[in-house]
Amino acid sequence: MRNVKVAATQMSCTQSIDENISKAEGLVRKAASQGAQIILLQELFETPYFCQKEKSSYYGYATELEQNKAVNHFKQVAKELQVVLPISFYEKKNYARYNSLAVIDANGEVLGKYRKSHIPDGPGYEEKFYFNPGDTGFKVWNTRFGKIGVGVCWDQWYPEAARCMALMGAEMLFYPTAIGSEPQDGLIDSKEHWQNCMLGHAAANLMPVIASNRIGVEEDDESSITFYGSSFIAGPQGNKLIEAGRTEETEIVAEFDLDQLEVQRLEWGVFRDRRPDLYKIIGTYDGEITIK
Repeated sequence: MRNVKVAATQMSCTQSIDENISKAEGLVRKAASQGAQIILLQELFETPYFCQKEKSSYYGYATELEQNKAVNHFKQVAKELQVVLPISFYEKKNYARYNSLAVIDANGEVLGKYRKSHIPDGPGYEEKFYFNPGDTGFKVWNTRFGKIGVGVCWDQWYPEAARCMALMGAEMLFYPTAIGSEPQDGLIDSKEHWQNCMLGHAAANLMPVIASNRIGVEEDDESSITFYGSSFIAGPQGNKLIEAGRTEETEIVAEFDLDQLEVQRLEWGVFRDRRPDLYKIIGTYDGEITIK
């Protein structure tokens, strides 16, 4: 048996980076006290979700990986608690800006970074103004407690991303998130759709999926988003094992036997029976393969 406990947290964010980091640390410590070994914090938790409006002043939130306050802070926390921490941050690299994530292993070492591949653009979620498309490709890290793949928010709507990480050897998929109401239409509630997409990734790849979302009402000029929390941990059949509420600051924990899950994936044959020779169409935009 190779058992691992994973956790997802959720919290509201203020204008104070230091306060947000401190609150996030408190949730990490609570999860670790319950035995969690890989603990997921939400997307861009250092700040409010600044992508509601297009304002050049918010470019100032971006930092290089080596100077990022949250990453440097949680390197020490990870080492102290002996836990793995994927940390979302706004990355500056010369004149590029990325929605990035650093994976910190249980010894406090940064194993590498992933840059969000899919960048949304819509009312209240104006991310193309702030982020270049990620150029790292999908990544899998061999942490102390297992091989993990991580996508960021909008990445979670794409089965291609989940399958790529699974094919690269991921044993669990983690998705830090910032999603809530739609400023242009308060009647839209995407919570069920959001969860169902990721439950599908869990079922199709026979592996746990862990999602962390923020909570609270955030306003910027006339725009307002109510983030609906509902962070959850799914089992390998696409079954929701545990879910947080819409408004509570909390942490949720679940345990998995990674060796047992590997045998299950092999027994089901979903990777054995794949036909990559027939999937070329997935590499097109319009569903038509052009022969050159």
